[in-house]
Amino acid sequence: MKKLVASFLAVCMFISVFANGTKDSGEKRYKIAVVPKDSTNAWFVRMEEGVKSFASKTGINAFQKGPAKTDAAMQVQVIQDLIAQGIDALCVVPVDPKAVEPVLMQAKKKGIVVICHEGSNVQNCDYDIEAFNNAAYGAFIMDNLAKAMGENGVYTTMVAHVTNASHNEWADGSVAQQKKKYPNMVLLAEEPRVESEDNSERAYEKAKELIKKYPRLKGIIGTSSKDAPGIARAIEELGLKGKFFVSGTGMPEECRQFIKARTLSYITLWDPADAGYAMCALAAKILQGEKVSNGFNLGLKGYDNLQFAPGSTKVLIGSGWIVIDDKTIDNYHF
Repeated sequence: MKKLVASFLAVCMFISVFANGTKDSGEKRYKIAVVPKDSTNAWFVRMEEGVKSFASKTGINAFQKGPAKTDAAMQVQVIQDLIAQGIDALCVVPVDPKAVEPVLMQAKKKGIVVICHEGSNVQNCDYDIEAFNNAAYGAFIMDNLAKAMGENGVYTTMVAHVTNASHNEWADGSVAQQKKKYPNMVLLAEEPRVESEDNSERAYEKAKELIKKYPRLKGIIGTSSKDAPGIARAIEELGLKGKFFVSGTGMPEECRQFIKARTLSYITLWDPADAGYAMCALAAKILQGEKVSNGFNLGLKGYDNLQFAPGSTKVLIGSGWIVIDDKTIDNYHF
């Protein structure tokens, strides 16, 4: 009789655990999709490493799928396909915030948690997570350019696309810093903001075009990770090292030769793998019912004390930017 009772209790416990789920088994049922701007771009290849790390560490089904190139319409199609697959959370790095608004609304109507990165102006998301304060990041990039230019001369700004929220916020932060601190520097009036289409070859061609067209131009702020190496290549090819300058975001592997040659003094960035991990971690915590507030901790350096941007209840800011120069470049291999 005792054996029968014990067996009955064991079965009841098994049924209870199966029905309610342990924390791990509950997490494994979630399906989190990350959609970058471009699945082939080195920046987003690195981001996928963070997504895979999160999936491996937590057991949650998190994966990355993006368009074959930086194209807003293609990105929307990828998102539509993922919605049809019954995902629980969608993490997006938007090519064009306006273009994704309708499809993100579709996702939210289906109860899908929507997280953005580099999309602080996206309306149809639960939260946007940024590695740092965008205005401060832009100001820091300007400080580096001003130092290289001797705080004097004409410069312009380069973004992937004029529709890209983060790139334009960094560029705006750079210009604001110049106006505040560097009165002898002047923004190129004819072309104050140019596009690289998130392509180093295009950045290289555009830099050469600008340099030849505007002989007084001395520097460019590059916001896309493809801008700095493309511009640096143009500087070297035209024999302008030490005469023309670039400051901005970049990937260590793509910028290594230019930093070692001192064509580039610095690059600034955040680790896209960390950003991929952070998006998934935030989505998972929301799915698990956690409430987001100032000081929110995702258990990841740079994202362990998130703060809401002033006046916002959606945009979360971390402290994750990195500065790399010729002394530290060999510490980074992505």
